[in-house]
Amino acid sequence: MPQFPFQNPSTSQPERTSLTGNDEVVVETGFQPMPQQQREALSPDLRIDGPQSIKPPVLSELPESCASQNDPPADASSDQVELTQDQPQQAPELSDSPSKAKSNHSAQQSRRIQQASRGALIESLRQAMIMVVTVAVLLVAAKFALPGIVESVTHAFRRGQLRAQHEVASASLRDVSLDSLSHAYQMVSDVAGPSVVHIDVQRQDVGKLTQLSRNSSGAPSILISDQGSGVVVDTDGYLLTNRHVVMGSEVIEVTLSDGRRRNADVIGTDPGTDLALLKVDADHLIPIRWGDSEAVGIGSPVWAIGSPFGLNSTVTFGVLSGKHRVVRADDQYQDFMQSDVAVNPGNSGGPLVDAAGSLIGINTAIIGDTYQGVSFAIPSEIAHRVYDQLRAKGKVLRGHLGVTLLEVPDQQLTSKSHLLRGALVGSVVGTDSPAALAGLQVDDIITHVDGEAIRSVVHLIQVVGNAMAGTKIEVSIVRSGQSMNFSVSLGTRPPALDFR
Repeated sequence: MPQFPFQNPSTSQPERTSLTGNDEVVVETGFQPMPQQQREALSPDLRIDGPQSIKPPVLSELPESCASQNDPPADASSDQVELTQDQPQQAPELSDSPSKAKSNHSAQQSRRIQQASRGALIESLRQAMIMVVTVAVLLVAAKFALPGIVESVTHAFRRGQLRAQHEVASASLRDVSLDSLSHAYQMVSDVAGPSVVHIDVQRQDVGKLTQLSRNSSGAPSILISDQGSGVVVDTDGYLLTNRHVVMGSEVIEVTLSDGRRRNADVIGTDPGTDLALLKVDADHLIPIRWGDSEAVGIGSPVWAIGSPFGLNSTVTFGVLSGKHRVVRADDQYQDFMQSDVAVNPGNSGGPLVDAAGSLIGINTAIIGDTYQGVSFAIPSEIAHRVYDQLRAKGKVLRGHLGVTLLEVPDQQLTSKSHLLRGALVGSVVGTDSPAALAGLQVDDIITHVDGEAIRSVVHLIQVVGNAMAGTKIEVSIVRSGQSMNFSVSLGTRPPALDFR
């Protein structure tokens, strides 16, 4: 039969009680009897006075659920259940609702976290898609709208620049005194005037001489007089003037600013630029200061000093109207500065000076027989290089690249500006020319020389020619859409290639 262990606290020995059928169960508890007052205070159902007889419930009277749960195994005796002390007491089954509730709460919380993470991921993807679509729309819009925007911004910037210049100039003009301006003009003349000379030349009149020779034998040479101007550039007596002033002369007489007269010798001439270098034997000369023709901006005030029609030390005033002008198409080395300064016959070879009295050009040409509002001067940047060559060698050894050049078609332009077209290499001369040795090829587009943007074929010829032979230059080209740089040592230009 089943046995239920009861532990006696006083003896620590379990007591065994046998149950048989409807027998009563006597339990020896081993406890001391509870005082009477305490027993009476207890509920009648809980009172125990020493050993008590407890009538066990009849199994048949138990509820069906309990009876089914407590039915003995099939192999056990139906009327006897033996409980032994060796078997552990079957603990009553406790309700697991708190643990289940806790587990359910954790599961729900985990599901909520997963749902929140999934929602955040979906939202991130949605935001990323929106950003991608936005960027794509902006790129498409920029492709069509950006050129117009850039043009508008460029025009706006230019308008702002012009407005700023206008406002600054207006404010400055209000502070200008006409008396001080007149005094400044006088000082320019005082600075540059002592360096200007008057040149008288005598040359044979070939036409009249030929006619006289037919009429009589032994006729004397007929000399005609001509005149021009010049400028002292060195204390050793070197003067610069135009080649056409002294070309074919028999006698050259120079009148200095202090009135002294001296004969001059021709050191050398350069047909390419129409410049000539003279030398006089004189001391106490006051040379002019070299200026920078590239730094002078269009619209700047300029002065011309010379001897028009034999009137010594005449000063005229104007503004610089343009740069890099070509008057005669057959002259490859023309690179004139244009001004509205009054220049007349006799001014040729005289200086064009800036507001500081520095030499920025040599007056050379006018349109027509007399002044018609436009005059031209050789830039000082070119004149200085020619002067150095003539003084050192008596002639100008121009640089030679060794290529034939063509104009760049519009569809092959590498610059956004049509004014900076560059020059197209049509052919490379020989295998030992400077261009061939450097690696230039046919169809290369030359865009820059020593960092200077090339405007046209004529401009490239001028730049290379004025660089002088033996000079090493850096040539930038575009070949098949890619930019490349070459270092070229220029050769000497053959005289046959010069036009005059």
